[in-house]
Amino acid sequence: MEEPQDRPPLGRLQRPTLADDGGIVRYDGQMTTGTHEGIDRERLVAQLEGLAGWSGDRDAVRVVRAPGRVNLIGEYTDFNDGYVLPAAIDLEIAIALAPTDDGRATLTLAATGETAAVEIDDVGVAAGDWTDYVAGTAREMARAGQPVRGFRGLLVSTLPEGSGLSSSAALELASAWALSPAGGPAVTPLEMARVAQRAENEYVGVRCGLMDQFASACGVAGSAVMLDCRTLEHRAVALPPELVICVIHSGVPRTLVSSAYNERRADCERAVAAVRLQEPGVRALRDIDLEMLARATDLDRVAEMRARHIIEENDRVLETIDALAAHDLARVGELFAASHASLRDLFQVSCPELDLLVEISAGTPGVMAARMTGAGFGGCIVALAMPDAVDDLWARIERDYPARTSRTPRLWQVRAVAGASELSV
Repeated sequence: MEEPQDRPPLGRLQRPTLADDGGIVRYDGQMTTGTHEGIDRERLVAQLEGLAGWSGDRDAVRVVRAPGRVNLIGEYTDFNDGYVLPAAIDLEIAIALAPTDDGRATLTLAATGETAAVEIDDVGVAAGDWTDYVAGTAREMARAGQPVRGFRGLLVSTLPEGSGLSSSAALELASAWALSPAGGPAVTPLEMARVAQRAENEYVGVRCGLMDQFASACGVAGSAVMLDCRTLEHRAVALPPELVICVIHSGVPRTLVSSAYNERRADCERAVAAVRLQEPGVRALRDIDLEMLARATDLDRVAEMRARHIIEENDRVLETIDALAAHDLARVGELFAASHASLRDLFQVSCPELDLLVEISAGTPGVMAARMTGAGFGGCIVALAMPDAVDDLWARIERDYPARTSRTPRLWQVRAVAGASELSV
């Protein structure tokens, strides 16, 4: 769970016709297949050449992309030095670009035609809009000693606005690849994720954890990726090939997230301080078990509830990995259900709409697991389902959910994909 503080707006990046009226959206492939409007490589290059003032060399044009992510399990554990299990997904940001030597990164948004330029050698102060992610990435790459070069580019996004699927991290990673020489950044994907995180922390001004940038940079096709947020050790966790990932948006905007996040972070810190009175070696909730929590004498009820969720959620991440390896889908479903109940009852970040979507999903034959994902108070749930169950799932949501909530849901059927990369010709 990444820190959901208010970020500069990213909504203008997205093509506005993508499922804005509700319904199932299936993306038939990654950008290399060219099967989805707006992400075909040759079409992007042609659009770039059609921009006003274009005078580049077609042979020098590059196309880079970076995916969004969905967190399968491990919510609010990241800032407690715990475990997370995100997957990079085939809702992405792509940039077609031609390198320049003018010291500028100039981008046009395909969705709106808006054009903006960033001086990469001296980015100045944050502007408070989407260009901050490009500028911050350029600054932090230069500070890390990475080569950066200007470009003229066209940006296309299939990441839906307000979905909580991490369009900000995708923009940072796509920008990093665009600013780098051909072949991509001269560091490991994990180190590039850390550079992008610093861009968001220190330039954009959002104190996010590493998970979003990590997932966008280090994603593995067909797999989720487990991250130990303390040691940064990570590994791919294969997902059952017969399952599809469904991300279902509640239609509820996440309006309370920033203040609620800060409150819950303070609750967790209060629990650590209480336990540390008896266990001086404790650094974070990662170090605490339920027995240690029970022995704490100076611990209020709210802090105890928050801590219990984190302790048990870390265990659930590891158990989910084991269950996936054993192909025990029933156990995965139990763990997802327990995670959602804990987020609802102990961490208190769910809402009636998310609870209803999980209820409908769990009651649909062929849906193996469902839980809220992300910061909560609206946003999305994630469900793992058999492919032939998706139409039935959507029919049940369409029948029951709007009538009981007056909200318009959306469903994206997505796949786990590789992390940020450059597309070959």
